[in-house]
Amino acid sequence: QVQLVESGGGLVQAGGSVRLSCVASGRTFSTIRLGWFRQAPGKEREFVAATAWNGGRTYYSDSVKGRFTMSRDNTKNTAYLQMNSLKPEDTAVYYCGTRKTPEKYDSADLYDYWGQGTQVTVHS
Repeated sequence: QVQLVESGGGLVQAGGSVRLSCVASGRTFSTIRLGWFRQAPGKEREFVAATAWNGGRTYYSDSVKGRFTMSRDNTKNTAYLQMNSLKPEDTAVYYCGTRKTPEKYDSADLYDYWGQGTQVTVHS
């Protein structure tokens, strides 16, 4: 079983930046395949970013490509989501999750463990 804890959210002005963290425990971190999702009120959980199963490349949704960067530090059991040039439409609860299959990465159904989420609110 894997435990995930997100942090780093908050209230930020449009155009600003935030870095989210996701600390994992319960399994060797280097073997965990993580993804970031977000969920706005009244909407379904939406894919944001995920690394390839072999760790080679990172995939981003079109809405965040060029603004968000996903990274990880295996020595700290932590993944990060650097969010720049934030927009009000980025407002959501952000979650990290562990992917259970190598085939796809952009559906929440493909993830089995989730953190509690961290709120990011972008005001104009």
